[in-house]
Amino acid sequence: MAPGHVAYGLRAQYGLLVAPETVMAWERGEQSPSSTEITALAGVLWCSPAELLAEPVTLREHRVARGFDPDDLARRVGIDANAYQKMEDTGRWKGNERQSAALASVLGLTLAQFITATGKHDELTDLLRSAVTTRWQAYVKPLAKLLPVPKANLERALELLHGDYQARMVSTLSWGGAEGAGSGTSGREFLAEITDRFWALVGGAG
Repeated sequence: MAPGHVAYGLRAQYGLLVAPETVMAWERGEQSPSSTEITALAGVLWCSPAELLAEPVTLREHRVARGFDPDDLARRVGIDANAYQKMEDTGRWKGNERQSAALASVLGLTLAQFITATGKHDELTDLLRSAVTTRWQAYVKPLAKLLPVPKANLERALELLHGDYQARMVSTLSWGGAEGAGSGTSGREFLAEITDRFWALVGGAG
C-alpha cells in the first residue's frame, strides 16, 4: 500500500485525518504515531499493533502493543484512569505492590521489562549496590515495594549477592573495592554485573 492508500484507509475507516506525508514520516521514523493512530494503522494494515512497534520499552509502548486503551488498562490494574495516564505520560509508575503485580501480569512483563517501563531502573541499581556492600537485610522491604517479587525470593537473591560480593572482595578486590564500587567505569561494570546476577536469581531476565 502506498502512503496515500494508508492515509485514505485511516480516514475512511477510522475518521483520522492523516496526510500521506505524515505516513511517510512514520515510515522513516521522523515522527511517531499516537496510540490511537497506531491502533487504527494496525486495522488498515490487517496486523496487530505489536507488529508495528519495535521491542516495547516504555509503559505506553507495552500498553499499545497489547492493544489496551489507557482507561481499560487502568481498570484492570485497579487504578484511577487519570492517575494512570499521568504516570504513563511522565514515565514514573507510582502504583502500590498489588497494582504493580497486576500491571506486570496484564502486560505480560518480565521483571526487567517492568523496571524499565516504570522508570525504576536507577532506583533498583542503587538499592542493589547498597544491599551487597552493606547489610542486605535492610533492603528487602524497599525492593519488595519496587518489584512484584515474593519476599522470600528477594531475601535469597540478596543474601547470595552479598555473599558473592564479600567473597570476591576478600579474594581479589576485583570489583573496585567497597568505597569505589559505585563510581567511574568500574562502578558501571559493578552495577551491570550485580543487576544481571539479580535478574538471574529472581528469574526476571528478559
